[in-house]
Amino acid sequence: MTGRIAAFRAKDKTRFGVVTDEGIVDLTEIAGFPHLQAVVSAGALADVIAVADGRAPDFRIEDVTFLIPVAAPEKIICVGVNFPDRNAEYKDGTSQPKHMSLFPRFPRSFTGHGQPLIRPPENHTLDYEGEVAIVIGKGGRRIAAEDAYDHIAALTLANEGTIRDWVRHAKFNVTQGKNWDNSGAIGPWLVPFTDPAQLDDAHLVTRVNGEVRQEDDMKNMMFPIREEIAYISTFTTLVPGDIIITGTPTGAGARFDPPKYLAPGDVVEVEVEGIGILRNTVADE
Repeated sequence: MTGRIAAFRAKDKTRFGVVTDEGIVDLTEIAGFPHLQAVVSAGALADVIAVADGRAPDFRIEDVTFLIPVAAPEKIICVGVNFPDRNAEYKDGTSQPKHMSLFPRFPRSFTGHGQPLIRPPENHTLDYEGEVAIVIGKGGRRIAAEDAYDHIAALTLANEGTIRDWVRHAKFNVTQGKNWDNSGAIGPWLVPFTDPAQLDDAHLVTRVNGEVRQEDDMKNMMFPIREEIAYISTFTTLVPGDIIITGTPTGAGARFDPPKYLAPGDVVEVEVEGIGILRNTVADE
């Protein structure tokens, strides 16, 4: 796998660099950008990754702390109930809705690869949702679906961790159940988006303690990513660094009988071949 660029912390400093099988090539001081988000905004991912060619790693992977790749996006917008089997889980007799369900998440609600998802003391219904996340590279408003892929800079993975009881606190929104600090994760790195097949042929798998809980093909989504970008950009201007978390398959813990919520010590992995594996443990706050 090539072209993996990550944000991380090492030697008491926030850095970014290219992840290789041998380690991480630190580009913080030599690439001409203060942080990875600036690289995305400049449309310079490929150029910066090329700077690492031929350079020896500066850090071992096990010696760094991975961070959310884009630390302060203007917007994180999540698409809910976006696979047919997931829609059927609700057992409300409805077919595919006319419009997609959307909700916001705040950057503070996510942690990086390898870090624990935090279960709060107020409620223990912490659930997992494995998803592909896209990072916008070229902004725009009212983007046509056929042009949507031109606006994607990179792909990454998300575990859109949720406090299930809190999404039921109100009639029309789920925001409070979706935004507990460090309840989800994004990472482990960004993979530049260069080929539609990276999304169109993607196969998404979520495992808990090695057991496959979620598995589906991205092509089965009710609202494909092209449509997501077109619809979202109709009402809000997308800007470089914005993140769209595209939808999770059936198999979240809440849908088991009895539910299989996450507990301290659990290990959750979200995987898409060609992007990587986002791995997190679970801990109590």
